[in-house]
Amino acid sequence: MTQVTPSTPINQVDVLCIDDDEIVLRTLTRLLEVNGLSVIVSDNPQSALTLFKNHEFGLIISDMRMPVMNGAEFLEKARALAPDTQRILLTGYADIQTTLAAVNQGQINGYIQKPWQNDLLLRSIRDSLEKFALKKQNKKLEAQVKAQNQELLELNNSLEQRVEKRTLQIKQVLKKLEDANEREKQEHKSTVELLYNFVNANPYLDGNKAQNIANTCTQIALYLNLSQKSIDLAPMAGYLAQIGLLAMDPDLYKKPVNRLNEQQRKTFYTHPSTAQLMLMPAMHLHDLSDAIYYQFERFNGNGMPKGLAGNDIPIGAMVLGLARDYWDAFEQSNASDEKQRHDDALESVKLYSGSFYHPKIVRALEASHAKLHEQKSTAGSVLICNAHELKDQMVLGHALHSHTGIMLLPKGHVFSRKSIEKLQQLESKKPTPFRIMVKTAK
Repeated sequence: MTQVTPSTPINQVDVLCIDDDEIVLRTLTRLLEVNGLSVIVSDNPQSALTLFKNHEFGLIISDMRMPVMNGAEFLEKARALAPDTQRILLTGYADIQTTLAAVNQGQINGYIQKPWQNDLLLRSIRDSLEKFALKKQNKKLEAQVKAQNQELLELNNSLEQRVEKRTLQIKQVLKKLEDANEREKQEHKSTVELLYNFVNANPYLDGNKAQNIANTCTQIALYLNLSQKSIDLAPMAGYLAQIGLLAMDPDLYKKPVNRLNEQQRKTFYTHPSTAQLMLMPAMHLHDLSDAIYYQFERFNGNGMPKGLAGNDIPIGAMVLGLARDYWDAFEQSNASDEKQRHDDALESVKLYSGSFYHPKIVRALEASHAKLHEQKSTAGSVLICNAHELKDQMVLGHALHSHTGIMLLPKGHVFSRKSIEKLQQLESKKPTPFRIMVKTAK
């Protein structure tokens, strides 16, 4: 099969569709072939697994509910056979638990609810095929680096000019590899965005509150001058702080915790442990899992689940716990003025500085809180525009969400021609244009 690179047409890569419903398979085949894509279909998951012996698929589209083997099981087996192949799950709204199983077991790259919208499905398919091409390119570049390093060793005492030439070539390949690995890192963020969208889709969980917690975690991490890894982790922890609640009875989180009975509260406070189990298969999210798991620890050692104290508590968990409680206090304030509600929330958490919270983290929150009100806008630092005003290399200042709260693009996304065109297509279907905050030169 032709080696796939980002410059290779994605219609040269086979798409495997699995569904026990022949009507669905015919519909998918017609849709994909009309759009120039190569399709192979199967109505039997067990038989489909044998196809991997002779085929390299760029993408698998699998139904969730099938006899003998469900979609989560099939995608887990398919991942073992072809780890680079992208995986999309077709599922119904009622399949939330089984879809989470597919995220954990098969590490799916996306899911589409039935009945699907053709344009959304095609966009997801094309994005997945481009990610597959990126992985292929990454492996190709790694092989080139290995081969050229070996060649450099064999040159040994060759002419200095030849050595310099080869060294330059290797540096160029390494730069390409670094760029490709950075895009892989962005895929890890996509996992968090996918899980956050599960939280946002739940009618009893507040996606806007998760966004606020994420933003506050970021501000605190920046003020504390934490490592870049910890700064990247901070908003992810905020977005997924409530993910464990998805596995619980909604009666436990439809009302404030202080209105639950003692047994209900005990059960409620186990949701970080559930979140840790959910995230366990995603090894690259280990630090994120710890931040969520230890979010109810207290600086004085009177927290849960382990009773850790002081600096034994992971820094990400301390930041998340303070940001979460700040926004809980904001919601509970009776003030009618929004600024006063923020002030009330700040005073509420400051009361527990040194007992519940690390004093330096409270000071960081206080500093970022003051900065928020002192600098409502910074001339020349940000620009509000719509999709048709975007330009290549602009940087997204805040995560962009749909009107239903679904995350479309994360903070820090660098706009390209392709991402701009996709936003313009979405905006053309909206009654009002997007309000997109982008960073500009100071």
